[in-house]
Amino acid sequence: MAESVVVSDTSPIQYLHQAGQLGLLPLLFGQIMVPPAVVAEVAEGLRQGLDLPDLSALPWIVERQSDAVPNFLGSADLDAGEREAIALALQLHCRILIDERAGREVARRLGIARTGTLGVLISAKKAGLIPLVTPLIDRIVQRGYRLNESIRAEALRLAGE
Repeated sequence: MAESVVVSDTSPIQYLHQAGQLGLLPLLFGQIMVPPAVVAEVAEGLRQGLDLPDLSALPWIVERQSDAVPNFLGSADLDAGEREAIALALQLHCRILIDERAGREVARRLGIARTGTLGVLISAKKAGLIPLVTPLIDRIVQRGYRLNESIRAEALRLAGE
């Protein structure tokens, strides 16, 4: 396990859960910190009947509020979960799990290491935790994960598929 704590936005939790691979997170990263806005987004999705995990049943996911107000250049373009997750990762000096392009760009500008759902799947394959990435990518795309063909091809190349 390379890292002992990371911060996650909602979408990696959602799509890894929907791919049946949420359990990869503690194996790859240890403890996953989520800000209150992410907890609220998942709870709202559950109330709407979406296929999302019950975060309270996962002891390796810990809710934590950032000490800083999540107000930084580009934050107006982000939703509350992304803003709070970036602020928390900045405070904890740790990696963030985030998929959305605007959020990844803000994190990059702030010097935050970032990984998305595809990066988690590629890391899991390289660690021998899953045999193939392709069927998992297909599954999350069917569930609404937006992925252009060039990024898909690069992900599969990195996974050796």
